[in-house]
Order: sequence, then structure tokens, then C-alpha cells
Amino acid sequence: MFEIKVIATRGGVPLRAAKGHFATNHSHINYYIDITYNKTRLSEAKETARELVSHFINNTPVDTIICLDGTAVIGAWVAEELTKTGFRTMNAHKTIYVVEPEFNNNSMILLRDNLQPMVRGKHVLVLMASCTTGFTAKRAIEAITYYGGQVAGVAAIYRAVDEVEGYPVRSVYSVSDIPDYESYDSHECPYCKKGIKLDALVNSYGYSAL
Repeated sequence: MFEIKVIATRGGVPLRAAKGHFATNHSHINYYIDITYNKTRLSEAKETARELVSHFINNTPVDTIICLDGTAVIGAWVAEELTKTGFRTMNAHKTIYVVEPEFNNNSMILLRDNLQPMVRGKHVLVLMASCTTGFTAKRAIEAITYYGGQVAGVAAIYRAVDEVEGYPVRSVYSVSDIPDYESYDSHECPYCKKGIKLDALVNSYGYSAL
């Protein structure tokens, strides 16, 4: 059984991870990044938001935050920190919308009619737990454009890519904090080729040990 350890701590925000052989929906990875407490513990969510916002450049309005991977609690704190820091919003009520979208059977982002006005004509920030392959972030960018919004940026607690579709990914932690982090296409995974079994199936909800 793999063991989750605190790899590093920045600004009161711990990076928890376990080394092993894990499968996501899009790839195989050699580290599972555990964001559970960042998303669910109020104090860590607040500190995570503060660290994230410190990496933003105060020259683009943020009207809406699209929260992926169950990051709505962090999203609320990001909205609070952006407001305190002086980021502009074009919304009539001078506040930031925090939105959790749906996903259809094809993993495409779906916004119901009541949520679409919070994206249409708005500057929208994509917030994720982790951005490793960029696949989900790309889907989010496509959805924002489809619904008539303008992408204000991409933010994640952990990132393994520097940018997605030309947008830099702002993060608390990056692959430089775990230098031997690797992501593989499932058909090219060296662990699978060596016959090393999976430790767990992982996604934004957590992990299921095998």
C-alpha cells in the first residue's frame, strides 16, 4: 500500500503526495497528488487561495471562477482574496461568481441556462485541483469560449504543465517541487511494460486502491 506524505509546505499550504503507479482518466502517473484537505479543510482552502492569488497579475478583470475538481471552497476564498487585492470585476454588483459546472457523458462541460449568464460576456478564471496533462483545462477553455466568455486565466494547486492553449497556469506548486514526476500515455507506460501493477485508480474525487 502506498503512503501519502507531505512533500513540501509553502505559505502554510502542504503538498501531499504518494509515489507509485496510478491511472487517471487520461494517463498513467508515478505520483498521486492528494488535494483532499486543501479542498475540504477551511483553513487550508483559505491559505491555498492566498498563495494562488499571490501569483496573479492584477491587470485582467475576473468576473467568474469556474471551479473544477471539487474546488468550490477554494474558489470562494480565491474570490475573496481577489476582491481584497483589488482585482476589477465588470459585474453590475461588483462581486465574483463562483460556478461549479456539470460534465456530460462525453466529459464535456455543460452549463445550464441559469448559469450561462455568469459566463457569457464575462472574464472567467479556470480553477483546478491539479493540471497535469492540460486535457481538462483545455476542455474548460473550450467551454468558456463556446458559452461566450473570455478566459481570464488558469489556476491550480499543482501543475505539471506551464501553459494550456497559450494561457499560463498559475499554481502553488509545480512539477519542480517533485522533479521525478512523470505522466505517460497508458499505452506507453513503462510500469505497465514491466508488469508493475497499478496501486490505485485516481481522479479529482480521490483514489481507489487496487
